[in-house]
Amino acid sequence: MAKTIKYLPPPITAPRYSGIQTFMRLPNVRTTEDVDFAVLGAPYDCGASYKNGSRFGPQAIRTASTLMRNYSYDVDVNIFEYLSGVDYGDLDTFPGHTQESYDSITKGLQPIVDAGVIPITMGGDHSITLPELRAVAKKHGPVALVHFDSHLDTWDTYWGLKYAHGTPFRRACEEGLLDTAHSVQVGIRGSQYGPEDIQGSLDLGFQVITANKLHEMGWKECVKKINERVGTAKTFLTFDIDFVDPSMAPGTGTIEVGGFTGYESMMLVAGLKDLNFVAMDMVEVLPVIDQTGRTAYMAASLMHQMISLLALQRKNGKR
Repeated sequence: MAKTIKYLPPPITAPRYSGIQTFMRLPNVRTTEDVDFAVLGAPYDCGASYKNGSRFGPQAIRTASTLMRNYSYDVDVNIFEYLSGVDYGDLDTFPGHTQESYDSITKGLQPIVDAGVIPITMGGDHSITLPELRAVAKKHGPVALVHFDSHLDTWDTYWGLKYAHGTPFRRACEEGLLDTAHSVQVGIRGSQYGPEDIQGSLDLGFQVITANKLHEMGWKECVKKINERVGTAKTFLTFDIDFVDPSMAPGTGTIEVGGFTGYESMMLVAGLKDLNFVAMDMVEVLPVIDQTGRTAYMAASLMHQMISLLALQRKNGKR
């Protein structure tokens, strides 16, 4: 049984459009032995408040990721010279059954986290991050959250219900899963119900960098602020694809104009090379309205950037 991969099959001998579509053509193996990172799917979208279909996000991201190569120009590292990884497959979820799906995600993620393997999970809507955080906190205690999104996801309820893709981080705070003193939400924009929306996140202890502030300061200054805020805390990186402007990533269920380019998004992630990551995810890709596939490719590219950061840290003796 294959345990690890230190290289990608060269496309000259293995065309990228052929074979089973795993992330970056990694081996589909459910193991934590000799593995540094594991890519996996959590295909659950019953927390969506508007358009659903992100349950097919992992499938679309995997297909787009076959174009990814092993070297990152942005951070100057060859991933598989320093890391081994697998595509762990999808965690079990149950449409229409929120708590059962959450429990399954936590249970499925736990052995990966406990083994010291970095999980990089593909959603699914943003509600999946709550059960991920439960698994992570059981191992590491409360963690810092670096949250790229156009929405805060700290509302108390949707339609009187506690669990939806707009509420996971309020629930996470209530359950003691987050160290909000070292957490930051980046890219918040769009219409709100009132100033109390952002104030709600501030009251929970988050730092909030709105899209307007980020556009004014630029990505380099924003990277500096994120690093200062998080410091050495163990960190969960969560990226909602609607952080990216809908002109570049239209395939998501709740778009907001005034977002960020692919370049800015990639550089913001690249700038987090000194953070102590213990888990990551990519959520809210909705393939049915992503007709050109560019949203899924944007998500795959950002995940490649995340993995490259882990490789760079190993290269520099920081992991």
